Parts: sequence; structure tokens; C-alpha cells
Amino acid sequence: MNNHDSTDLRANFLSGMSHAACTVNVVTTDGAAGRMGVTVSAMSSVSADTPKPTLLVCVHHQSATAQAIIDNGVFCVNILRDDQSYISDTFAGRFKDQVSDKFDCADWFAMDTGAPRVIDPLVAFDCKVQSSEQIGTHYIFMGEVQGVFEADRGSPLIYSKRAYGAAWRIDGFNSIKDGKTAAEQNLNVGCFDILGPFFMPELIGRMVRSGSKLKFSLFEGDQRRVQESLLSGQTEIALLYDLGLSDALDILPLSEQKPYVLLPKDHPLAQHESLTPQDLANHPMVLLNTPPSRDYFLSIFEQADVEPNVAFTSVSLEMVRGMVGQGLGFSLVGAKPATEVSYDGHALCARPLITDTPASKLVLANRKGVKLSKAANEFIWQCKDYFVLDT
Repeated sequence: MNNHDSTDLRANFLSGMSHAACTVNVVTTDGAAGRMGVTVSAMSSVSADTPKPTLLVCVHHQSATAQAIIDNGVFCVNILRDDQSYISDTFAGRFKDQVSDKFDCADWFAMDTGAPRVIDPLVAFDCKVQSSEQIGTHYIFMGEVQGVFEADRGSPLIYSKRAYGAAWRIDGFNSIKDGKTAAEQNLNVGCFDILGPFFMPELIGRMVRSGSKLKFSLFEGDQRRVQESLLSGQTEIALLYDLGLSDALDILPLSEQKPYVLLPKDHPLAQHESLTPQDLANHPMVLLNTPPSRDYFLSIFEQADVEPNVAFTSVSLEMVRGMVGQGLGFSLVGAKPATEVSYDGHALCARPLITDTPASKLVLANRKGVKLSKAANEFIWQCKDYFVLDT
């Protein structure tokens, strides 16, 4: 195997292992060599049937904690709860500019071996070092468990696809056939969170009423996060604006979305059937401050050579609607709202914005080179049908 092949294999291995979900663990030690700790993902049970149960952890050989564990002969594995990611980040070195001592991020309790335990982890295993061996860049420590701490609440902090996550219960199936059928019907769909409420509920409702058996897991977030979910494989397909999308995605155009001006019902401009950027120049604006919507709306004014009077900003569409309803300014939205009442009950109206800026394009996106599932293809067909009828 040449160096190029070896490099490719290493990269493929790291990419493949990034999909393996594991608990997030802080391994600590104390004794003559001092108090040390480090965040690790490689931790596993070995056997419960040895004289005392055994587990293993892997620690990078360049970590000061590795040598301290060898010298102290003890360590504690702290399995963190899903609300303790800050402890993980601290012991991974992320907050070293905020604390001089990593242990300042939490309260600690000394286990029987003397190894420190987070005062309230999900689980902690107090261990004596049974053996250690360096393989490649890591020490493998076999630990003989001396005691176990279990919390009475919480769920584990999970790390997978280079991001934190949480675990939840999934019920099993009564037969292999049921399991295969369910797997074929499951679809992970991403959706830009500002865009989704305009279309997704009606689209899914229409599919259910037509007899579709698809079961949706929706991932909602800003444009960047939804793109990342596609590229990492967390979602298979996503509904987005065609603005700033990665070249690694295939794009299927669905419809053009022309902007509207959102106004209080009693606003002087509400008397107009349509508006231009020049009409809005001297009025305060409530800007939806999330990309790509923010950048698109501001580009409309820039192209018209108009300086918008941005008085307020918010990343929440409902907050923007509420502020408009209170008479604090107008706003721009990417599609005509179906309701003319704000969340707190104030009357609104929407008027088309006449602009030379091209309309934003609503698209379906999926990762290039990945064969789409039967469920994804059904969703694509349904989207095409829905948006053709909608337009």
C-alpha cells in the first residue's frame, strides 16, 4: 500500500467512525502524579464476569492525563448527561481561555480510589489500572471497576457525526417484516425553519390524506445547519432557498417566491395594492435577521439604491410579525402569509413588493452521488405535484 492509499484509508476510516454514536466521557485521575482529566469517546465494557468487572478507555499518548493515569494507577470514567456538554468541552480544551483549571467547571467528589467524580454525572466507574498498552497514538487502559455511581435522573450525552446529541427511546418491532416496512417508510427531512411553516404542514397533511405511509423525522434549523445535516447524512433531503448552497448538493427547483411587505392593518402604506423599495425608504423596518433571508431582503434595497431604516431585528418570524403588529415598523417576508393576525392578535396585511431583484427560488436539495431511498423519491414526487398545483 503506497502513502496515498494509506492517507485515503485513514481519511475514510475517520469519516466512517464519525458515524459511530458513543457516550461522552470525562476520564479523571488523582494521586501522586496530580489531578488530571480529559474527554474521551473510546470507552467500552470488557467483561462483568471477571473477579471484578472490567472496562477499557483509550487516551491519546500526548495527553498529560495518560501518563498521570499510569503513575497514579487509578481513574474514574464520568459518563456525562445530555445537559453537561460544557464539561466535555472544558476537558477537551475548548474553554482554556476561561478557566486556568479544568476542574473549576464543575463540583467534584473523590471516589474510593481517590479519582475525582463529577458530583452528578449520569454514571461514574471508579477503576484501578489493570493493564495499559500503547497502540499507535493511544494508550488502552484496562480498568478493574471498584465502584459504580448511578444518577437517578437524566439521559446520556451522545457524540456522533462530529456533533453532540441525545438519546431517546425507540420501540422495537414484532417481526422482521414490520421492521423492514417501517424502515422503508422513514424519511429524515431537513427544512429551513423560517420557510417550513409556510409549506410543510400543508404538504405533509396533503400526503397523509392521500394515503401516504411515510413517517417524517423533521430537522429544522437555519440554512447553514440544514445544509450540514444533508452533507453529514443526518437528513436525506431538504427544503431550502437556492441561496449559498454547497456544490456538493443536487438541486431540484420547485417554485419562485416573490417578496411581500408585511404591515400593520392601519399603516398608511396598507392603502396601496403593491409597494416598491422607494415607498419604504422613510419607514422603520423590522428585519428578519437570519440568513439567507436577511441578505436577500437587504439586497433588494441595495439594488434599488435605497437605504433601509432598520429599527429592530429578530431571528424569529413570529417575533417579527408581532413587532409589526405593534406598529413598530414594516417587514419583508419571502412568501405571502396565510393569516393576517400576529401571534398576539393584532391585524396585519401583506402587499406585493415590486422589485428588479430576482425572486428567491424554493428548492429540494440532496447530497450528490447518494442514491435516494424510495421514501425520498415519493416525497420528491409529492413536492413537485404540490408546488405545481400551488402555483
